[in-house]
Amino acid sequence: MPQPHMHRKGFTLVEIMIVVVIIGLLAAMAIPAFQKVRASSQGKAVLNNLRQLSSAADQYFLEHGVTHVETNVLVGSNSTQYIRNLETVAGETYATPILQGGGLTASGVANSRTVTFAN
Repeated sequence: MPQPHMHRKGFTLVEIMIVVVIIGLLAAMAIPAFQKVRASSQGKAVLNNLRQLSSAADQYFLEHGVTHVETNVLVGSNSTQYIRNLETVAGETYATPILQGGGLTASGVANSRTVTFAN
């Protein structure tokens, strides 16, 4: 009488190692792309904040007849301020004072970059 073959269930070590290598390669390709998209998104959000500051400063200059304004005069929850809330997205700081006709700068974007908006 022939012996029945015994089938073992499970994966071999080689199969598991191949799967781990494939996952590692996929991660190595995906992480840099994700970081690039994240940096681009942060830059666009900071640029949007700079545009809002520029518009608020221009309105302030027209209403008050001055050539410079502090950022804290423009941003806040009082009804006299032009921007209710300015969310930082990457730990950036915005230059103050804002000068009429000059560009606006946010420094320390993600602790390393500077974004400038020239109106």
